[in-house]
Amino acid sequence: MQVSNNYTAAPDPVVTTPAATGANKQTLGQEDFLKLLAQQFQQQDPMKPMDDTAFISQMAQFTSLSQTNTMSQLLSAMQTNQAAATASSYIGRQVTVDTGDGTTTTGLVSGVDASTGTSRIVVGDYTYSLAAVRFVEPAPAPVVETSTPAS
Repeated sequence: MQVSNNYTAAPDPVVTTPAATGANKQTLGQEDFLKLLAQQFQQQDPMKPMDDTAFISQMAQFTSLSQTNTMSQLLSAMQTNQAAATASSYIGRQVTVDTGDGTTTTGLVSGVDASTGTSRIVVGDYTYSLAAVRFVEPAPAPVVETSTPAS
């Protein structure tokens, strides 16, 4: 009696991620981790389920990834707020800024422009990034002219 094996292994499923679609993604994110974990559950042998310690380890890694992502977002928001506070503290002060062409200019900060998502100080008709600030000093005292009575 001859037994034939007609079983052919199914090809591994393809998980489409932005990296696979050409976005040149360098790291795995939460969504990628969940997709991989789901694929692992689908492909495991029902007679040999995943080891519970391995599962707990993967869940701990996922939790750590989630917390790191949240902390990164909070630090980014804090950095943006700090930049806005720093830029606002320059209003009314005299600053010397690097103009980007190898020269510097000095003038009073008249405002803050946050329309681009980053805080930039306004000096005269131009805006400059906070990284361009080289020196900050109080505004010069206004010159008060006094008149002497004519005799």
